[in-house]
Amino acid sequence: MAADLQSRARWVLSLSILAAFTAAVVCPFLGGLGLDYAKLWRHESPDWNIFINLRLPRTFLALLTGAALSGAGALFQALMRNALATPSSLGIEAAAALGAVTAISLFSGDETGFPLVWFAALTGAVIVVALVATIGHIGRFPTFTILLTGIALNSICTAFILLLHSLAGITKSFQITHWLMGGIDAVEYPVLLMLAAAILPICIWMLRLARVLNVISYGETWAIGRGVDCQRITWQGFAAGALLVGTTTAVTGPIAFVGLIVPHLMRRIVGPDYRLLMPASIFGGAAFLVICDTISRTVLAPIEFPVGVTTALLGGPFFVWLLWSR
Repeated sequence: MAADLQSRARWVLSLSILAAFTAAVVCPFLGGLGLDYAKLWRHESPDWNIFINLRLPRTFLALLTGAALSGAGALFQALMRNALATPSSLGIEAAAALGAVTAISLFSGDETGFPLVWFAALTGAVIVVALVATIGHIGRFPTFTILLTGIALNSICTAFILLLHSLAGITKSFQITHWLMGGIDAVEYPVLLMLAAAILPICIWMLRLARVLNVISYGETWAIGRGVDCQRITWQGFAAGALLVGTTTAVTGPIAFVGLIVPHLMRRIVGPDYRLLMPASIFGGAAFLVICDTISRTVLAPIEFPVGVTTALLGGPFFVWLLWSR
């Protein structure tokens, strides 16, 4: 049995890595206007500059964001022992968006660079995570009540976002509207390096935590009886999820449903074992968001629409189906 599980784990991990690698290699070459591959091979402008400065950074950003959001979704579902627990349903994504919108609204364009927006988004995510985790551990409320609390916090954060949006000037209002749609745009390589430095260590930690998550998923009493410090793991997990969501939201804006669709689909393919589910979710989420971004910039080319629209169109019906199926 152990040998079969190890063989299956290697197969799933290889397949998910292959999916992410294939999406990263193929999708940059796809686009509405296309590229002159002969010029690209000779490193001639403008095709080479478009590929290096626009297509590749956009693909890398989608890979990192998809991996972070999907991994955070799988982590929250394990800690809450509920397949509906995601950064969106817990209010974390909306809180991060509120923090970022506050920074955009209150400071001038020269001041609202990545560090300030990232700090504001992370602050919002951490506050909501601390509130949800405290409610869960001190109040001992059931998961369903905590999820409803997250939905209520989501509504409150959305109301404040609308308030700030209405009070902003025309320029700020347009900037906020565009950012709230959630989009994968080309960013500078130093920003990508900062994102990778924040996201990759947490993803590695989540992969190493998979065996403990299996024990926690059976219930807190069961886990405590087997020596797992559930309170410490929960706080660490929520902090890791807040860092993932806050970091990605600061750059891309809120991109919903990635943390719901991918982990649940992977669970149906590989089962509930987090030694298989976590790597499948991380690499599958990376591939999923790259594909969604490619769809967003090619279907109505030369017009592009935000990738958040694509994930919402896919995730909304999927969420309804998930509720009905459960």
